[in-house]
Amino acid sequence: MRRELAPCCTSWRCKSRRPPRGAQGAYNYAFALLTSGPAVTTPALNALYESSLKSLPLLSRGKVRDNYAVGDDKLLIVTTDRLSAFDVIMGEPIPGKGRVLNQMANFWFDKLAHVVPNHLTGVTPESVVSADEAAQVAGRAVVVKRLKPILVEAVVRGYLAGSGWKDYQATGAVCGVKLPAGLQNAQQLPEPIFTPAAKAELGEHDENISFDDMVSRIGRELAEQIREISIRLYKEAAAYAATRGIIIADTKFEFGLDDDGKLHLMDEALTADSSRFWPADSYAVGSNPPSFDKQFVRDWLETQVWGKTPPAPKLPDEVVEKTAAKYREALERLTGQQLA
Repeated sequence: MRRELAPCCTSWRCKSRRPPRGAQGAYNYAFALLTSGPAVTTPALNALYESSLKSLPLLSRGKVRDNYAVGDDKLLIVTTDRLSAFDVIMGEPIPGKGRVLNQMANFWFDKLAHVVPNHLTGVTPESVVSADEAAQVAGRAVVVKRLKPILVEAVVRGYLAGSGWKDYQATGAVCGVKLPAGLQNAQQLPEPIFTPAAKAELGEHDENISFDDMVSRIGRELAEQIREISIRLYKEAAAYAATRGIIIADTKFEFGLDDDGKLHLMDEALTADSSRFWPADSYAVGSNPPSFDKQFVRDWLETQVWGKTPPAPKLPDEVVEKTAAKYREALERLTGQQLA
């Protein structure tokens, strides 16, 4: 997926194709890759930073999604174009991002429905809002079952990357899961591992917890069910993604229970916000390929003098535009679909 200006060789093992060290180097390298090669084109997109529906009661606003009540048993979830990095919501929206996430999540909910039920109801979002509000929900909203959320994020890692790599370097384990010695950065793990995290309040950092801690919070039977289903979801998704030239390095799932205690997949599934996607043709053990997500924004932020607390620095137009393009490219490459 990533392309480089005037490459001198075709292998990522060549030193001249490896990302330079340091935050500024990473940003410059990512920008060169993003701006080279044929662009992913799309019509101009109107950005939605925050929805303002009057026909339904607003329940909450998260980092990205606005949640409204639809009667007593359903929710309308509007995926906005907000973007958060380092648990801080940026002041500038990424045009089309919410629609990309919504379309990608729906693709996976449909593809993986045989593994576990999900929260979708099939109700058209436009049918639950007033006519003059339809544009706010078109392509970026879903009507879902109102579930009791399980306040543990189900993280599955198939590769050693990010915070997992740092943890492994320090402890020889990832979130308490012992791994073989001698693994390298970005190396595929012998088997995917399950590393849960406790969900934090908005603006706070999620806390990695052990499986035993998860058991103490929600009970062994439910914890084991979530672990088993999460790993199966990851394996099936990763196998499909491989046919599209994409590596899913890691991902997170969220689950909820209906009134009968039946487990459902909810929130989002295998999107560029909840997963680390790598282009297979640029993958090499020892270095992380630039991913199809907001890493470009994170790299730019690392070059700024900023305490990683609100307010965030203003994102330059070039960063906004290129990030939007990478989200669209992720959708097209992974699903084969254009942004609807």
